[in-house]
Amino acid sequence: MRRADRLFQIIQILRRARGPITADRIAEELETSKRTIYRDIATLIGQRVPIRGEAGFGYVLDDGFDLPPLMLTPDEIEAAVLGAQWVAGRGDPALARAAEDLIAKIAVAVPERLRPFVLEPTGRAVPAWSTPPDRLNMAQVRAAIRSGTKIVLDYSDEQDRRSRRTVWPITVGYHETVRLLVAWCELRQAFRHFRTDRVEGAEFLADRYPERPGILRAKWRAHREAEHRRYKAIKAAEASAA
Repeated sequence: MRRADRLFQIIQILRRARGPITADRIAEELETSKRTIYRDIATLIGQRVPIRGEAGFGYVLDDGFDLPPLMLTPDEIEAAVLGAQWVAGRGDPALARAAEDLIAKIAVAVPERLRPFVLEPTGRAVPAWSTPPDRLNMAQVRAAIRSGTKIVLDYSDEQDRRSRRTVWPITVGYHETVRLLVAWCELRQAFRHFRTDRVEGAEFLADRYPERPGILRAKWRAHREAEHRRYKAIKAAEASAA
């Protein structure tokens, strides 16, 4: 790898990290030595890239620093296009249009030599043929997730039992054949998943729920991880009993 490419990749690694990242981890990802990373970090700091940290603790890229837009590698372009293709085939109509627009914008913005990676990618997402239509406005759902506001759902479960739920929306899960609204349910006082094709009606409220959206998402992730550990423990116990 050329040194200029390596410097660029170090910035990318720091930008995507959620906390301090050590020279050891950077060196492992870039398949080079820790000493080389130390020298490269010093070079970047000398070029006024706002990197904070020290050897042994880890490095952080300060907010506000960015590179010129769409300085993308061929693999990054193909990843973006493949992801956009997947969304275009499985997202709701608004997201599907946005994904198609994104591909078109990337094709216009990248240099001519990189355009074939957009227009003729080596991979292609297979379209989904059997996803049932959503029965609520997904653009409004995403707006409620971002703003942390409540939704009242008239919902019919797999046994056709109907209920009315006030929920705190967290995220939307895009699966191969269904879409799920993940939310905290006031009725059940627990996290619940609601299939978007089973919603009979929805009222989008202006009321904000008491948790901050980011904190609620963190609690849901912790709950999901705990459930996964419990499932693995049950399966391990069943295997031992057998």
